[in-house]
Formats: sequence, C-alpha cells, structure tokens
Amino acid sequence: MPLAEVYPLVTARALARPFTYEVGEEVASGDVLAVQLGARQVRALVVRTGVDAPDGVEIAAAGVLVDRIPAALVELALWLADYYGSTPARALALVAPRARTRRGERREPAGRDGLAGEPEPEALTPAQREAVDRIVAALEGGGGHVLLHGPTGSGKTEVYLQACAAALARGRGAIVLVPEIALTPQTLGRFQTRFGDRVAVLHSALTDAERRDERERIAAGEAPVVVGARSAVFAPVPALGLLVVDEEHDSSFKQESDPRYDARTVAAKRAALEGAVSVYGSATPRPESWARLDRLQLPARIGAPMPTVRLVDLRREAGYPLSAPLLAELAAVAERGGRAVLLLNRRGVSGAIHCRSCGVSRRCRSCDVTLTLHGDGRLHCHHCGYSELLPEACPECGSVELARIGAGTQRLEAELAKRVPGLERIRLDADIAAKPGATRAALERFATSPAAVLLGTQMVAKGHHFPGVAVAAVVDADTGLALPDFRAEERTFQLVTQLAGRSGRDAPGKVLVQTFQPDATPLAYAARHDVAGFLALELARREELGYPPFGHLVSIVVSGPEPDAPRRALTELREALVGLPGVVFLGPAPLLRLRGRHRAQLVAKTGSPRRLASRAATLLSAAAPAMRSDGLAVVVDVDPQSL
Repeated sequence: MPLAEVYPLVTARALARPFTYEVGEEVASGDVLAVQLGARQVRALVVRTGVDAPDGVEIAAAGVLVDRIPAALVELALWLADYYGSTPARALALVAPRARTRRGERREPAGRDGLAGEPEPEALTPAQREAVDRIVAALEGGGGHVLLHGPTGSGKTEVYLQACAAALARGRGAIVLVPEIALTPQTLGRFQTRFGDRVAVLHSALTDAERRDERERIAAGEAPVVVGARSAVFAPVPALGLLVVDEEHDSSFKQESDPRYDARTVAAKRAALEGAVSVYGSATPRPESWARLDRLQLPARIGAPMPTVRLVDLRREAGYPLSAPLLAELAAVAERGGRAVLLLNRRGVSGAIHCRSCGVSRRCRSCDVTLTLHGDGRLHCHHCGYSELLPEACPECGSVELARIGAGTQRLEAELAKRVPGLERIRLDADIAAKPGATRAALERFATSPAAVLLGTQMVAKGHHFPGVAVAAVVDADTGLALPDFRAEERTFQLVTQLAGRSGRDAPGKVLVQTFQPDATPLAYAARHDVAGFLALELARREELGYPPFGHLVSIVVSGPEPDAPRRALTELREALVGLPGVVFLGPAPLLRLRGRHRAQLVAKTGSPRRLASRAATLLSAAAPAMRSDGLAVVVDVDPQSL
C-alpha cells in the first residue's frame, strides 16, 4: 500500500511532527483520516503521499476518511505555522476544525441573520465605479492586493457588494471578513439582502452543528459568499476569487492564542496562493496598509458632508464626564428627537478607588492593576475576574476618605439619567454584550427609538450606520493616549475618527471630543478629518524608530510563579539569538503581573520575522523540560498588536 505523511491534529507540542501511515490508493493531500496514535484514535491531515518508509519503524494502516480539505488551505496552514512559530498540527486544525455533531437545524440568538439591508443603488458614484472596475481587472488578471480608503459613509460596502457580484458572475467565490460579527449586523444584512441563501456565516458563537452545516454548504458551492470574523479566512470556498477585510485597521483581526495569526496577513497569503484579489477597506487605514498597498480612493461621503468636530478642553470645564457643551447638545437632541452616540472606553462606575489619607489604591491580588468599581457595589479586575465588596473604609489605614477616580460607562449612564432624562439610555459594553442576544437588541432599540443615546466602549464606534445621529462624542479622549504602546496615537486617531463617522450621515452632524490635551497630534488631525496628514506624520516617526511597516516586531513573553525567573530565561534566550543578522533587541523588561504570574518581555525588531521566530522556537523547544520544571510558560508573538 502507498505511504502518506500526516500530521495528527492534536495540541501537544511533543507530537508536533509528521507521522507515516499506510493509506489507500484514493487518498490525497488534504484528506483528514482517523488514525491510531498510541492508545487513542485521533484525526490526522494528509500533507504528502507517495513518501518512503522511515528506517526501522513499523508502519500502521490509517483509518477511514472523515473530511477533505482543499490543497491550497493545507499549504496556507503550513505557511502559517512557519511564519508565526506555531506547530503544523495547531495550524492545520484551523482549516480542519473539529465538528462533534452531525449537520443540524439552523438556530436564530447566534448572529446568523443580519438587520434588513438596503436595495442596490440605481447608479454608483464615479469613484465607486472606478474602484469596482479596478478590482474586477485585478480579478481577471490573476489577483492582487488593494486598499479601499474613504470616509465613513462614502460607499465602501457597496463596492464590496459589486465586487462580490462580479466574482460570482465569473464562477468565483468570496470571503468578507468583519472585526466582530455581533457588532456588524448591518453589513451581514446587506450581503444577505443582495445574495440571499448564497451567503454563509462563520464565527465563534455558532454551535458545532451550525459550523458544520455552514462549512458543508460552503464546500459544496451552495454558499459561495462567506461573511464572518477572522476565522472565516479559512473557509473552504471553492474557486476563491475575492477576499474583503472590512475595517482593516481593527486589532480584532489578530488572534491572541496559539497560533497567533493575523487574519489580514493570512488573507493576503491566501489570495496569492489562489490567484484572488484581497481588498482592505477602512476610513482610517493602518500605516502598514497605507504604505504597502495600491490605493482605491472614495473621496467623499455620499449624501451628506462630514460632521464638524469640536475639541472640548476639559481643563476649562467642571462637569466631567458631561461638559457644558456636551450637555447642551444632548439636551437639544432630547428636545427635537434624534440620536446621539457617546464613547467612553472604560467599563464600570469608576476606574479606581483611591484613599486620600494614605494614597493607596485598591488593586487586584493577582494582577498589577487597579480594581474598577461596578454598579453591583463590587470592585472588579477586568483581567482575571477577581472581585471584592467596595470597602466602607481603607483596609490599609482605616480612613473613610475614599475617592472614586475616573468615570466608566455605568457612571456615565447614571449621569445621563440625572442630567438628560428625556433621552432613552442604551448602554453597550462588554458587560452588556456578554448576555446572549443583548448586543443585537441594544442596536435595534437604538435604531427605532425617537430620542436615544447609545453609550458604551469602543463597540459603539465599530461600523454601525444609523440614521438620525446628530451628535457623537468622545467623553474622554485621553484614555488611549496614556497607554505605553507605540500604536497609542494611531489607535486614538482611529477611534476618534471612527466615532465621528457615526454622526451626520443623513443630515449635518456634530462631534465633540472631550480632552485634557486638546493640542495632542492625533486629536488635531482627527478634528480636521485629515487621514493622509496623520498617516504621513506617523510613517515618518515609525521609519525613524524602525517600527512597522519599516520592520517587523516579534514579542517573546515568559511568565512564571517567581519574580526573577522570567527575566533570567529571556536574558539567556537573547544571548543565544544575538548572532542573527539585522535584529535589534529591546529588553528583556518586566511586565505587570497577570493572574498571579510574574512576566517579562523581550522584543525584537527584524526584517525577517520567520527566521527569528523559527530560531527562537527551536531554542525554546530544547529548553522546554527545564522551563516546565521551573513552572515557566512562553509565548512567541509575530507582528503583535500591542506591546
């Protein structure tokens, strides 16, 4: 019988290598077989057939065929494992996900049905037509990668729809990636309105049966258009012609567990493998995309001008979190009807509880962060879930002078109830979104209310299109600027600009940005809607510092039960990696404790992330037994989204 090289789809790194089995003549690369591995039966993916038998090893026969994966997806997964320093088995599991149940009934609270979409416009704008024509030309010319840039409301989604229709007309399929499926029901609804049952949906909220159902429809060609979150980039679409990454600036496209892939990078690789076109769309593109990709421009909003932006200097205002200018605008909305959107990127009632007498803040026992007061009267850690009752007096010194520092979404909601009672208050943050169906219900309430304010964290700035939004406001624009991250200014600019885009889509709108730093660069550029100007400045800064797109970053984090061991381990690793050419190391440096574990980080700037990650993975594998005995764990992250 012929022999095949297979990878068991298991997570154990000790088994992260190929095995050889006897297979039938009909077995080919991409087939998923049931094989016996020691005492248990596991799934294994065939990556090569016709191999030679290894010396001195008894070859077992493989079991039955349980699934079949397109060869291009197998190649994509093996590339992903190499690029991100993961194992082939973990990467291959992304393209061959386990389904524990048989094909099932469609279920409705899970995000498979979007809000009602809009009809196809009678005509495209000249800019939209040019963008569609260039995408179609690339599709017919063997593929390519483009950036679709335009302000919110400029018609990017219609370009996606037209490009999908063009792909379908040529017998090709399409994948449309959105940051979070639960937060973009309108995008999903527009695709379902245009393409009906030919649209499949893939995201993590689906059950195993639903996911299996959708994958079978996709593989059979019944649903050639796939809309989903980052994992949908691996959908088994036959004859793939188009990959769209909507809101491409959003960090949600980066997976934060092994394999730590970036769906934007994977989309580009898959497009190259299959001769498809990848389209990256955003009103606030990443500097990496702006510098590297050909641009398709949609220069202006359709039907309404961009809203005016006013920076409110909180140094001259006494009413935090609701300044006098913001209260006046909200009162006007309550009086005449309409909608307002308020962004405050902090949950809870107060960001910290601080003792005025001894100066101590209440902190998590397991993480080096302050505890946040919530409406349930408890202090919560947003990292590990620890909580405790709000004390009546300081546990350190006994003083009752406990100050509440900062405002969260729950306090903002209470302030609105007191100051602007005529507005219906609809809160949308992680506490609300954790309840099944709550996100969709909140957005539907906001869309139908005669006078309402949608308040919440960054969720409220993501991709929503509601008529009648007269006012949008950033309650505290300084939160993101204070983060010790080289992307802090980029993200602040993106968040303010995206939030501004929720206002004035069908009539002139207003945007207020409350800040203690009105002269901050990202706020000044956001107030002018000057995307090109901000990106030019940001790219110049990054080139000087060697940050992306002028180099890649690789982050290696070690955690353990003792304070000094992670830093020692990374110091040894750095010494072993010093010989690699063209690599600049930062650190190792300590990080905040997380869930009771001490952490340290080593960051490398390099032009060859695959080579560095591969070398680091080899060294760490050799050191794994010693690290395990010391209770150490390591994470290698190529192209991290935060440092």
